[in-house]
Amino acid sequence: MRKAGILGLTAMVLLMIISWMNPPKKPHPIKFPIPKGWPQPLYDFKSNPLTEEGFALGKKLFYDGRLSKDNQISCGTCHQQFAAFTTFDHPLSHGFNNQQTTRNAPSLQNLAWQSNFMADGGITHLDLQPLAPITAENEMAETLENIIAKIKADKEYAKLFQAAYGNANINTQRIGKALSQFMLLMISSNSKYDKVMLGIDSFSLPEKLGYGIFQNKCASCHPAPLFTDNQYRNAGLPQDEVLKDLGRMRITNQSADSLKFKVPSLRNIALTAPYGHDGRFFALSNLFEHYRKQMVLGPTTDPQFSNRLPLSNFEIGQLKAFLNTLTDSVFIKDPRFSELGITNAPGNHGH
Repeated sequence: MRKAGILGLTAMVLLMIISWMNPPKKPHPIKFPIPKGWPQPLYDFKSNPLTEEGFALGKKLFYDGRLSKDNQISCGTCHQQFAAFTTFDHPLSHGFNNQQTTRNAPSLQNLAWQSNFMADGGITHLDLQPLAPITAENEMAETLENIIAKIKADKEYAKLFQAAYGNANINTQRIGKALSQFMLLMISSNSKYDKVMLGIDSFSLPEKLGYGIFQNKCASCHPAPLFTDNQYRNAGLPQDEVLKDLGRMRITNQSADSLKFKVPSLRNIALTAPYGHDGRFFALSNLFEHYRKQMVLGPTTDPQFSNRLPLSNFEIGQLKAFLNTLTDSVFIKDPRFSELGITNAPGNHGH
């Protein structure tokens, strides 16, 4: 018995020595880059420090179709990089069993400066945001239990979780935090507009005229540098008779919030058609026509639109020229956010 006890103690000491000589590798931190002149982000990085390993895990999860019931739909299916991470050419995205969603997929960019998500602001933390589409019956239609089971069955994920968190424990919280790390670094700040503001480029005459018109008629809701005030406004869109979407009122139950939707960012707007919370506007021309002639002036319509938005054809032409300067071609081609290079797994689909 004494000999066995000594052997056991020796083994423990050896394990301690081995552990001391081979400490677990710590994740490599990433400093969050705040573009020059931008405000401080709203996301709490202390609760989820950015690391190279956490980003890599989040990227694999973002493009993994196994997060959906049929193993075919990934986050990247509806958020395509070349379209500034929204759905190209579709008013409403297509979900599980080819069902349509009820809203136009929002562009994923500059999320660290947002504190509310969805067109109605129904989710108040980025770490929780992915859970909504993952579990929605008309989107990815999967359960969190099934997702965790699928991920645990993949040895590659065990290594990634180990590298990101120090052990291979897989749970919902870690999945949400890893996806956040990937999405938080989707910063779009390298457009022609940004270069002009930094003094390293200059507007053409139509762009310069359009910028002036924009400052006068659009910037109150779409202020730089984010080109959204992240508020909820009724911009005079009549309710869709099929979708019957009341917007912010669905969350607050306040009639004063009827038909109010989150003001979208105009960054990369040339790439993100169709427009509107339900994708009803197929082109910028349709959008401008709405603002100058077709707005429905109801009890909750934003007061600044009491006379709609007077715009001449000339002004619209110059505005389009300016809005094109908000396209960030570096962002939409950045290999860090591309599906290419990810270890292929069953159901990886970015389409």
